[in-house]
Amino acid sequence: MIKFENITKKYGDTEVIKGVSMEIKDGEFVVLIGPSGCGKTTCLKMINRLIEPSSGTIYIDGQDISKMDPIELRRNIGYVIQQIGLFPHMTVRQNIELVPLLKKWPKEKRLKRVEELLNLVGLPPEQYMNRFPSELSGGQRQRVGVARALASDPDIILMDEPFSAIDPIARTQLQDELYELQEKLKKTIVFVTHDIDEALKLADRICIMRDGTVVQFDTPEEILKNPASEFVENLIGKKRIWRKPELVSVKDIMITNPVKALPSRTLAQAVEIMAESGVDSVLVVDGKNRLLGIVTAENIRKNKDRAKKLEEIYTRDLYTVRPEASVVEAFRLMSQKKIGYVPVVDEDNVLQGLVTRSTLVNLLGENLE
Repeated sequence: MIKFENITKKYGDTEVIKGVSMEIKDGEFVVLIGPSGCGKTTCLKMINRLIEPSSGTIYIDGQDISKMDPIELRRNIGYVIQQIGLFPHMTVRQNIELVPLLKKWPKEKRLKRVEELLNLVGLPPEQYMNRFPSELSGGQRQRVGVARALASDPDIILMDEPFSAIDPIARTQLQDELYELQEKLKKTIVFVTHDIDEALKLADRICIMRDGTVVQFDTPEEILKNPASEFVENLIGKKRIWRKPELVSVKDIMITNPVKALPSRTLAQAVEIMAESGVDSVLVVDGKNRLLGIVTAENIRKNKDRAKKLEEIYTRDLYTVRPEASVVEAFRLMSQKKIGYVPVVDEDNVLQGLVTRSTLVNLLGENLE
């Protein structure tokens, strides 16, 4: 775990980092983002002590890093930068094995590690191990940079805008590969970018910075749904979440007070309940609000005896979704089953709400304008 505790950084009288406190969990992919000069790269470089804070303390796994040997600290943290930083006079193999060599790994172990990592980043070692950086494309050099950062198997990897200088096609591919790599390795990654799309695509959590402070630090979904300020909303783009409807959950848009009735109600009473609410169906629930079924106006029309109870005629076979399901899932279910609504229930079948096709269409229409 990486912990910032009231960190400040001053250059002369100018304070560029203003009392930043945050925690990054083990195995978490955290993206720092914000406008130029907001302090994101400064915070990143403080983790491996390329920049020292003016006050405050940074801890790694509970240890104050200011009390660690900075050289040893850096050898145990992977670091990937925008300019890649490969040594041009060294081969790919020599670049990757540099830190293991400094840590006095035996030759055979170093070679095995180089081969493993080149395979991991999609560069067959027999083809690339003995090439020089000048013989590689920009995307290939960046892959080697990632491999070098992983060489000594560090728990923490710092990445400072690593893909910003690469063409869009290679950049997209590298983002996908990094995401897949993280799924396998579960390293603690701190990644700086100015690209909100990149942040949303990669991060477990996003730290949004402005003028040396953290203005919001949360999951991409939470930031999209609940931006902390107008600045955050403008940074991510207004209504951006509606361009990614798979991130919108059913609980965000469901009707929370659907029309319902106990099974002991008569059909005549159900007709009155539906008429008052302007609906053509009523959900049937028990005394603990557990969903039992549904009665529609059509069901009632087929039963002339209005003294009958709902429990005698309600439909028990219902398709339902959970509150955390995406609206895409709910919409797909309604389309496949040719139904205009789907009740929302929790794991105990307690009714939480209702999603209707018209609700979905209207919301998507309003927010995609």
